[in-house]
Amino acid sequence: MENQAFLSKQVLSELKQIKTLLAENKTVFNVEELAQYTGLSKSKIYKLLSKKLIPTGNNANIRQKFFYKKDIDFWLMGISREEREMEDEFNKMLSENRKR
Repeated sequence: MENQAFLSKQVLSELKQIKTLLAENKTVFNVEELAQYTGLSKSKIYKLLSKKLIPTGNNANIRQKFFYKKDIDFWLMGISREEREMEDEFNKMLSENRKR
């Protein structure tokens, strides 16, 4: 009986690990998934949303909030969208110069 309980706990633990790995491969999160990914509470996420302090996806046809993983990763590292765009532009210029 103890062995069965141990195996059940082990299986649940491994399923949680699999779920975490699958979440890391997602490119778009909803609020609940974002809370799991970042460790922030859903209420904290909604507060950040109301103050427009967290990057969100934009689609007027979708009422539910969604978040791009790439934007969230940069946001968590403290890198603004403007900084990313400047870096992308710089890298594009470097790439074009190499082709010449």
